[in-house]
Amino acid sequence: MSAPVLVTGATGFLGHTLCPYLVERGHRLRALVRPTSNCEFLPPLGVELAWGDVRDAKAVRAAIEGCSTVVHAAGKFRFWGRHEDFFATNLDGTRNVLEAARQAGVERFIFISTIAVIGAPHTDRVIDEIYPPTPWDDYQRSKLEAERLTLRYHREHGLPTLVLRPGAFYGPGSHYAFNRLFFEDLLRGLPVQVDRGQHVTFPVYIRDVAQGIDLALGRGQPGEVYNISGPSMSHREINDTVDRLLGYRTWRFNAPTWAMLALAQAWTWLSRYTRREPYYPLNLALYVFYDWQVSSHKARRELGFVPTPFEEGARATLTWYRELGVGPANLLTRLAARVTRRKL
Repeated sequence: MSAPVLVTGATGFLGHTLCPYLVERGHRLRALVRPTSNCEFLPPLGVELAWGDVRDAKAVRAAIEGCSTVVHAAGKFRFWGRHEDFFATNLDGTRNVLEAARQAGVERFIFISTIAVIGAPHTDRVIDEIYPPTPWDDYQRSKLEAERLTLRYHREHGLPTLVLRPGAFYGPGSHYAFNRLFFEDLLRGLPVQVDRGQHVTFPVYIRDVAQGIDLALGRGQPGEVYNISGPSMSHREINDTVDRLLGYRTWRFNAPTWAMLALAQAWTWLSRYTRREPYYPLNLALYVFYDWQVSSHKARRELGFVPTPFEEGARATLTWYRELGVGPANLLTRLAARVTRRKL
């Protein structure tokens, strides 16, 4: 029997798609999971459970024993939070997994990073793997430092590591980030766009991230970095596609940049006292008010990566939301939905 692949982050948004995807393709898996995580879907897949947290070096060493490969997908991703929390999970946790992998002599180590490590993109340059990163927030900084540590383990210790940088996740299974902004808010009767939808974003269907990981397990070159993303799209193109799939055109409130930034600034200031993430945190601005022209040509060429057309992924996402019954939650949003929607 082949040695298992250790997956961290198995109960997150990516993990819920990644684990079934890898099992379908014949991989034997072991998942490092916290006792508080919802991991009921894993045993029916035949996934072995190892209890612990990436921040616990001893638990990581025990989980990795006997594994041939590591897919390190655990991480803290939010648009708001404490500096120490991001670095404890994203950097210190990665260090624990790398060191355990080195001691165990694993044959391959894949670190799941993010294209967002580049910080604020320049509009006149395509974001490829050699684009110079200048991270802005603690999430981006902690992921970039973890990337560099991962690649240093390859150079200095001979550990066969590589880095995947996915785009903005979307697809069934999440109520956060891209899903919320482009699907859920609209369905709940909060149709907002900024700067008339002219800015460009970098979506990747969640199953395509799993595809990229599976391909990297077999074809990825140690010491390399690969962008895993679908084609970049303007917000307007995304909105038009979603409207077409829903069968009605939605008038969206066009929020000017200055107004959204002022709102985000005030909401983020208030969060110091509420200790709750703002609905529009200030760090979200980097993803909304900039143009992310991302290239995944390297992954296509070297790994054979083929992204799902956005319309196909969006259709699956909307079907999932429909099954959940997501819609306007109160009289005001029901009225907004009625006023702003027009059948195509």
